Formats: sequence, structure tokens, C-alpha cells
Amino acid sequence: MTEVARRRAVRGRRPLILVLPAVCGLAFLILPLVGLLLRAPWRSLPERLSSPEVVEALQLSLVCATAATVVCVVLGIPLAWLLARGDLPGLGLVRALVTVPLVLPPVVGGVALLLVLGRRGIIGRHLEEWFGFSLPFTTPGVIVAEAFVAMPFLVIAVEGALRGADPRYEEAAATLGASRWLTFRRVTLPSVMPGVVAGAVLCWARALGEFGATITFAGNFPGTTTTMPLAVYMALETNPEDAIVLSLVLLAVSVVVLAALRDRWTRGPM
Repeated sequence: MTEVARRRAVRGRRPLILVLPAVCGLAFLILPLVGLLLRAPWRSLPERLSSPEVVEALQLSLVCATAATVVCVVLGIPLAWLLARGDLPGLGLVRALVTVPLVLPPVVGGVALLLVLGRRGIIGRHLEEWFGFSLPFTTPGVIVAEAFVAMPFLVIAVEGALRGADPRYEEAAATLGASRWLTFRRVTLPSVMPGVVAGAVLCWARALGEFGATITFAGNFPGTTTTMPLAVYMALETNPEDAIVLSLVLLAVSVVVLAALRDRWTRGPM
């Protein structure tokens, strides 16, 4: 028996005590999604998707998620580079703080944003006094809340790509006289671009589905801060079928993101 055949034979032994809980876990994850598809108003779906409330929430969500992703890319790539290539003391603590929003309840993140950027916040009071500008309960506030929650996804993806990149190309560029900034733009960044794209896609999807920090920091004002997740929450009380339609849109986005990144995260070992 060859080595490959032996490995397949070992993998083929599936104890029943593990198979049954695995099937139950799979059903637990899939059945709610199947229920969503079965209860969807398919006949009236085009009409409901074109309703003013749904279109407004969809447009606002797309604009805010895209803007939040741009903010995350501009700030997150340098932060990921610092974590991957920096030799400053305390980087372990910085890395831990960067990942805090991944496990922090989004509502707590919204409260923290209010305490810092609110009208009476540490920074927010000065923004209003000096510039007459206030972030809470505005569309820019939605972007800030989404960027706060989504940025760790980008930073982790880019940092991993930077750590896996071959440093010899950067060393070769340095020996040819390229500056650090030129090396980063022409060598480092192109080499980690797949990680940047993957992180940006995950970041965008997370921003699109953000709810807790948004409703806490930006509120729920139709046309201004009501994104799709907030519209789902509102529609559940007044028009459940609209809530199902919006949920289907978010589900479709999630499926598309997973399909686009299947080679990176969802494909198992051969």
C-alpha cells in the first residue's frame, strides 16, 4: 500500500461518536439559512428590492462600507507594516490592542467611540468647539464606527502577508540604492497585494454587516445612518418580509465574499 493510500485509509475511519455531533453542528449552522431562503417572498422580491426604503438603506450601506474600507486601507497598511517589520518595544501590546475590536462587543465599541468622539468626548468636544463638526448621529459617524470594527481584519491579513513575503527582494532593492519608501511602493506592496485585497474584501464585508457600534455611535436615522443591518432591525417590527429581503442581500454578499476568498481560507488540505 502506498503512502497516499495509507493516509486515505486512515482518514476514512470516521468514528460514529464524532460523525453525529458533526452532522448536528452542520445542521445547526445551515438550517437557519435554509429557513431564510424558504420564507423569502420570492415573487415580490424585485418589487421589494426596488422600494425606496430598501434602496436607500442599500445605497447608504454600500457608500459607508466602501468609505470605511478606504479609511482602513489608508491607516491599516502602515499599521500592519509596523507590526510585521517594526522593532520597537511594546509591539506585542500594540498587536493585542489592534485585535481587541475582533472580540469586543460592538455596542461597547460604540460606547467607547462616544466617549472619545462624542459631543462631550475627549476629542469630540474640541472638534465641535473649534470646527463646529460633530461625528455622532451622522453619516461620517457610520463610517467611523464601521472602520473601527472592520480594520483589524485588514491589519491581520496584511501583516500575515508581510511576514510571509521573501525579504530578499527588499534587500536587493536596497543594495541598488532604492529608498525605503520606494522599496515599499515598488517591491513590498506589490508582493503582498493578494493579502491586501483579501483583507480589504473581508474589511468591506464586515463593515457592511456592522450593527452594534453603528446604532450606538451613529443612531438610526433613515437616510442618514440607517444601514441595511439597522433597516433589518426596524423592518422586523413593522414589515418582516422587508427584513427577510434585506437579510437575503446581506447573505448573498457573505456568500460572494466567501466564494471570492475560497482559495485562501475555505479550501481544505488535499
